[in-house]
Amino acid sequence: MQLPFLAPSGFPDFPALSPAAAREALPRLLADAEARVAALERAAEPTWDGRVRALADATRPLAFAWHLVEHVLGVCNSDAWRALEEEFQPEIVRFSLRVAQSRPLHAALRALRDAPGFAALPEGRRRVVEAGLRDARDAGVELEGAARERFVAVATRLSELSTKFSNNVLDATKAFSLVLLSEDEAAGLPPSVRELLAASAREAGEPGATAESGPWRVTLEQALSGPFLQYAERRDLRERVYRASIARASAPPLDNGPVLGEILALRREQAALLGFPTYARLALDSRMARTPDAVYAMIDRIGDPATAKGRAELASLRAFAAENGFAGDLAPWDLAYWSRRQLEALYGYSPEALRPYFPLPRVLDGLFGLARELFGVSVEPADGEAPVWHPDVRFFRVRGEGGPVLAHFYLDPYSRPATKRGGAWMDELRSRERRPDGTLVLPLALLCCNQAPPAGGKPSLMTLYDVETVFHEFGHALQGMLTRVDDPECSGINCVEWDAVELASQFMENWCREPGPLRALSRHVDTGEPLPDDLIARIRGAAAFGKGRATMRQLSFALADMDLHEKVPCPALPDAAAAQRAAFDRFAVLPPLPEDRFLCSFSHVFAGGYAAGYYSYMWADVLAHDAFAAFEEAGLENPAARAATGRRYAATILALGGSRAPADVFRDFRGRDPSPDALLRHTGLA
Repeated sequence: MQLPFLAPSGFPDFPALSPAAAREALPRLLADAEARVAALERAAEPTWDGRVRALADATRPLAFAWHLVEHVLGVCNSDAWRALEEEFQPEIVRFSLRVAQSRPLHAALRALRDAPGFAALPEGRRRVVEAGLRDARDAGVELEGAARERFVAVATRLSELSTKFSNNVLDATKAFSLVLLSEDEAAGLPPSVRELLAASAREAGEPGATAESGPWRVTLEQALSGPFLQYAERRDLRERVYRASIARASAPPLDNGPVLGEILALRREQAALLGFPTYARLALDSRMARTPDAVYAMIDRIGDPATAKGRAELASLRAFAAENGFAGDLAPWDLAYWSRRQLEALYGYSPEALRPYFPLPRVLDGLFGLARELFGVSVEPADGEAPVWHPDVRFFRVRGEGGPVLAHFYLDPYSRPATKRGGAWMDELRSRERRPDGTLVLPLALLCCNQAPPAGGKPSLMTLYDVETVFHEFGHALQGMLTRVDDPECSGINCVEWDAVELASQFMENWCREPGPLRALSRHVDTGEPLPDDLIARIRGAAAFGKGRATMRQLSFALADMDLHEKVPCPALPDAAAAQRAAFDRFAVLPPLPEDRFLCSFSHVFAGGYAAGYYSYMWADVLAHDAFAAFEEAGLENPAARAATGRRYAATILALGGSRAPADVFRDFRGRDPSPDALLRHTGLA
């Protein structure tokens, strides 16, 4: 069946995807999918083509259309799109559960798994079948009567609450702004930050705002609040921004406290209906870690050295601040400011001073050049060949060695706080697939970031953190685009266990502090000069600066998330606030403020896919650092060895996707099981 909302080019026609057009198409797509599934239930065969592929074909047009709707909600949010989602989301959830709970379809899949020929199927297809049976179980296929009806109601409500949580965070982020009107209020802000904040003011209706004279507008968008907290000399203003950030979406009418409380209760009920003692046990049943005990053991293994280093870093920071005129105790809103000053004193550079060296076009050239060197692929601009959802969006094609087109991707790089959700993410609009007639469907990925837009007549100038973010998301996309698996159910990132899916992304971040790539991706926006060697040496010397505190922060989030889904409610942790306090008491560098309501904006866990899974970042970081160590062992300064190792990485981690278990794929590349030694060494925690 023809997919909806396609341009003549075969790519999504985003300008044609209006709420009105979607409202007209979705009922027809739903009805057609219902009819096709019903027909399949009557004739499903216990074969790959007769069950797995047939179901994918029956549901593909509806799934594709709804995927587009969800994407547009994330990048072009509006009241009209929200109303459309609110109208159709319950029907989409109901249909998805109706398919997942289908007894005839489940029986056909189980018969396929139990058939004598199952062992002869490719490993990837066997993994898909096993995962499908597990997903059906977790969707309540074995439930009866009232339990089945309640499960559907819970799943529907959870979907609604996830959307509400996300919208509240977006609206609360938009609701706060701090307008600086005087030089005194803007004291300490370098020209690049002033230009960012002046551009924010112009966007908010101050056409005369300039970097030199203001006004300057600070919001809770990380691209603006982050630099402000690092540079603003006015401690009282830093405090206002910090307090607003930790209390985001925690007060009426945008209070996510009741929302997250209901989400947690419904997740517990969902797990109980499926026979699991906690939601964490349910979630981890399909992941590498397998059990909460394994997650807690990892947190302890990394947490002990991280805490020792983080406390030493805090003591050093306090001494540095005192030596430089600060009286009293450091508060949370002081940490970024004094850490930046200490970094400058120790290593002789400022994070903001690096921006002119990292204009986005040059960073992309360096990134794509690295991909060509390591993986043998070329990335070419293809702007204009596919419709886009915003004028800022770029479009690219990826070619393999020898010239064949392997994939395409979109890049939406800039922050748009009024309509675009925060953070950064990669998504696949299409996965690689070999159709029965031999046609090869190429991957189509999208990368979304939230860096500062162009300002002052110059391209977007990036911090090193922004550079790492683009590398991170491109790493995700590479796994989707360079896969060699022809079954979409296990190509790319599909069927990759959740706690391994960050391996390919976090691996790419390691290159951002290597001399060769740093030279290649840096050109001063005014002079065209690359980063000087002495500055590269200082950046590398600072690689472990603050890593103890940064790791403690990540572990506090991971611990809070795991406790929320494994231990709450219990006598020690009766509610979400207690779980947050316990995690922060263990890993926070400074005691959290009483009004800290971080959980109310913890979208990863309450509006994303990271429930009982935030630990995955640290889990995959062990894999990523160990994978990068293979390049160190081969010789980072040896181009031939680097390329050979890159091709081996591409042929395993990137090519195999979900067709093999992540532990096996890692062993294929590394020749052994993963070790945390490289992570501890790279971060200075060893």
